[in-house]
Amino acid sequence: MEKSCIRKSALFTDFYELTMAQGFWKHKMNQPAVFDMFFRRQAFKAGFSVFSGIKPLLETLSEFCFSKEDLAYLSSLDFFDPAFLDYLEDFHFQGDLYAMDEGSIIFPNEPIIRVHANMIEAQIIEGLVLNCINFESLIATKAARIWHSSGYGNIMEFGLRRAQGSDGAMSASRAAYIGGASSTSNTLAGKRYGIPVKGTMAHSWVMSFPSEREAFETYAELFPNNSIFLIDTYETLGSGIENAIFVGKKLKEKGYNFGVRLDSGDIHYLSVEVRKRLDAAGLRDAFITVSNELSEEIIENLLLQKAPIDSWGVGTNMVTGGNESSFTGVYKLSAHFDTEGKMHSAMKFSDNPEKTTNPGIKNVWRIYDQDGMAKADIISLIDETISTEKSQSFYHPSIDYRQFNFKPAKVELLLKQKIKNGKLLDTEKTNTAELQESRETMIRQLNSFDNSYKRLLNPHVYKVSISEGLKDLKLKHIQNRLGH
Repeated sequence: MEKSCIRKSALFTDFYELTMAQGFWKHKMNQPAVFDMFFRRQAFKAGFSVFSGIKPLLETLSEFCFSKEDLAYLSSLDFFDPAFLDYLEDFHFQGDLYAMDEGSIIFPNEPIIRVHANMIEAQIIEGLVLNCINFESLIATKAARIWHSSGYGNIMEFGLRRAQGSDGAMSASRAAYIGGASSTSNTLAGKRYGIPVKGTMAHSWVMSFPSEREAFETYAELFPNNSIFLIDTYETLGSGIENAIFVGKKLKEKGYNFGVRLDSGDIHYLSVEVRKRLDAAGLRDAFITVSNELSEEIIENLLLQKAPIDSWGVGTNMVTGGNESSFTGVYKLSAHFDTEGKMHSAMKFSDNPEKTTNPGIKNVWRIYDQDGMAKADIISLIDETISTEKSQSFYHPSIDYRQFNFKPAKVELLLKQKIKNGKLLDTEKTNTAELQESRETMIRQLNSFDNSYKRLLNPHVYKVSISEGLKDLKLKHIQNRLGH
């Protein structure tokens, strides 16, 4: 398993989780409970999101505890009962955790993680769960949008220097690869996760030599089978492309191919002109890669203009989320048990209707049509089954008049058990195998959705509906709230 950069200290939690935990402990309210993690809206006004971060979360949870130094710090605050701190000495997660597979395509308001644990454990891990999942899911979603906008082309993640700290850089490289990036410039991420590493040269390399041509020639001697010349240090369509052609012809004579990189200027115009020059010189196999503050919108526009670009280096907008600063994941109580073991479903009400939650212990199903395309996701109670044998009715989460009837050709249960009694269920895979599997899950699932859900502008809204049993339970909570 990977060694997560996130601290294993259980102090990695919001302070109010600890104050509530002491309250639960003191009043003997530490019965089993069930919490759901879900998110409220799509980032980037997208039609889909990508689930990422579950593997680092699982590994961290297996070691999450309070050290003696942690407990000494809490004691120094004069806020906690010494007997409660004694209780925390043996704290570790002993519950069950269900989650969608990493790389899954996900939608608002459906549980992507379900936690079964006693109330204290479930509360203390809340911050960790949200921290691991929200950032990586934001970056994986951004990467998938960029990858889709490129026509599923060759995307290189170049964001280390713009990422939010070292852990942000590592998490972003990991999530970007799940979301469709084919390589990273982050060498440590390459080692840790098995992501292919790529890099060309900086302007400083070119500027360090007496001439641009000498800089290219020296690089070609060092890396004849991996030469990509940065041609915009001085004059892209002057010395830059001419020196690249001169050195590139020598490489071609030796049986090597090469590429050029554009990192400034009018990328469309320059790429067209550079392609013309390369072709006229008999270097039709030479490739063009571009960088410089690229986004999915810019890439899509360049492709619509038929820019002859072979690969894309994306940094800032991929690893920071660009114009979206966070993923809207939340963690809410959905059920709790009394001292006699009776389960009570829980539902949060709000003056904002979109913040009203779905009660009870739930599963999520994906239903498919005869062509193997995803039709809708269905949130059901845990004792309900979605069948392929008959047509069933599914309801809008707002419990209004909207519903649809459908007989699925295929049904897939999305939440799967990952931790049982505090123990990881799958510990055999290497970092590289885990990450590759997550990437393949993303690709396979994304291909099962119609392009109308994946377009950048005004994507079609995918149905997330609720089952009849969940509809009835939700209506019961609403009626009880209203005093009916």
